[in-house]
Amino acid sequence: MFTGIIETIGIVTKLEKEQSNLHLTIESDMASELKIDQSVSHNGVCLTVVSTLENTYKVTAIAETLTKTNIGDIKVGDPVNLERGMKLNDRLDGHIVQGHVDQVAVCDNVVQANGSWVFTFSYDESLNNITIEKGSVTVNGVSLTVVDSKKHSFSVAIIPYTFEHTTFKYIKSGDSVNLEFDVIGKYVKRLFLNTQ
Repeated sequence: MFTGIIETIGIVTKLEKEQSNLHLTIESDMASELKIDQSVSHNGVCLTVVSTLENTYKVTAIAETLTKTNIGDIKVGDPVNLERGMKLNDRLDGHIVQGHVDQVAVCDNVVQANGSWVFTFSYDESLNNITIEKGSVTVNGVSLTVVDSKKHSFSVAIIPYTFEHTTFKYIKSGDSVNLEFDVIGKYVKRLFLNTQ
């Protein structure tokens, strides 16, 4: 379980294919604090730490993860948003994030808005995921508030702090991102579909 408040940005230093799995080695200033079997969110994808060194650690993405997220598109040198699992005695500054990506979206537009940035994303509506105005959504692991909700797209406003301390500063039009929709909204949507 995560909150969508990014702790730091890591850098992918090595990629290794093994059958249908992809091993990723990440360099991060929190690597020395990690333990094997610990869950870490990577651009919103919950992956398990399988080994650690002084300033790097390794995680493994299986075929299911590579199919449903943009982890398979990552290249050596790419930055990734990182967040460790939440502590039960901490404040929930973002929202409840499971680290289970629902689908990938595409960035349609990035607009500077007098001190902030507005990012617009579109996604495949046939998967029955929804956003609502002022509701929560997770983009590449970042907890955000929806400012413009449409049937297959939405926008979010990014403040300077979030822009500088996450990978949003690297996202441009045409890039793919991982989406996790609000878990409460997903349950409501499922109940609605089951009663029709």
